[in-house]
Amino acid sequence: MYVAVKGGEAAIANAHSLLADRRRGDRSVPALRLDQIVEQLALGVDRVMSEGSLYDRELAALAIVQARGDMIEAIFLVRAYRTTLPRFGYSKPIDTGTMLVERRVSATYKDLPGGQLLGPTFDYTHRLLDPELAAGADVAEPLQRETEAQAMPRVSAILDREGLIEPDGEMPGDHVPGDITREPLEFPMARDIRLQALSRGDEGFLLALGYSTQRGYARNHPFVGEIRIGEVELELDVPELPFAAPLGTVRVTECQMVNQFKGSAKAPPQFTRGYGLVFGQSERKAMAMALCDRALRASELGEDIVAAAQDEEFVISHSDNVQATGFVEHLKLPHYVDFQAELDLVRRMRAEYEARENPAKAEEKREAAE
Repeated sequence: MYVAVKGGEAAIANAHSLLADRRRGDRSVPALRLDQIVEQLALGVDRVMSEGSLYDRELAALAIVQARGDMIEAIFLVRAYRTTLPRFGYSKPIDTGTMLVERRVSATYKDLPGGQLLGPTFDYTHRLLDPELAAGADVAEPLQRETEAQAMPRVSAILDREGLIEPDGEMPGDHVPGDITREPLEFPMARDIRLQALSRGDEGFLLALGYSTQRGYARNHPFVGEIRIGEVELELDVPELPFAAPLGTVRVTECQMVNQFKGSAKAPPQFTRGYGLVFGQSERKAMAMALCDRALRASELGEDIVAAAQDEEFVISHSDNVQATGFVEHLKLPHYVDFQAELDLVRRMRAEYEARENPAKAEEKREAAE
């Protein structure tokens, strides 16, 4: 640490004071309130909750303010706070089939039971800056209409009726899902643990890997079977009660990716699945996660591992942005002793090199030094 430098503790205290000043900014500008961030920067809040593994909008908003908008620093803050919280148990698996859907689209079928819902999306905007937002123009209320509740079966269920997609599969009765927040990672890992790691992995890293699979590195020709965003209910089994106790709802984004598979000795030609599930509205992350999940199933499906996106150790070990930040940013901390050792080594190596290449000059330097 820099406290090793003379006056280091005072310098650090002053640096923290300066940070607080820069965080506040111009005092003539009203300070940001947490409710403003929750309501108006909701997608940033959702990312911090997802990669921070903690569903709490106000805490995520507080972390964004404290980090001055640095999303990875905010994720770090949320994870650190999460370690201080008591753990009461594990909720039952959520059923996304009963989701109260606000957005649901499919790239595989135009007409779906329950229909397609565009919901709030940037997909059809022109990506032009809107000066009216800077002027604080009023926003019209969205149109609303009465609709009848309709069942929204998954696209995978439609394909499964014809046996065209691999089955969901059943978890063994004695299987206990892993928890990467409490147990160290071990390779190779089960798919449930791998999906946990991908769910809180860095969006940009997973996006780049997912893009690489589309460019030919581990090509498997993906289709977005379905993306759905909405509220799902959480339930907890309580020993004293004969039924699961409802805890409330959370908003999640789910992506089912449909991929080609030419078949093997054990399975006929069929579509295979890639899966993504994250907190909040974050379909880019869910899609990237699904692409990476399918790529990482190469060994399971008997495919050759030829690309980085298929290498489990590479993907999982480097997808965590908090881990990556620690390793990269520690380089700016003092390494005086290490560098002096390297400096001495390079000087000696250079002297040996010059002695071989120009003995006369090396002898002159030695005599001058004596």
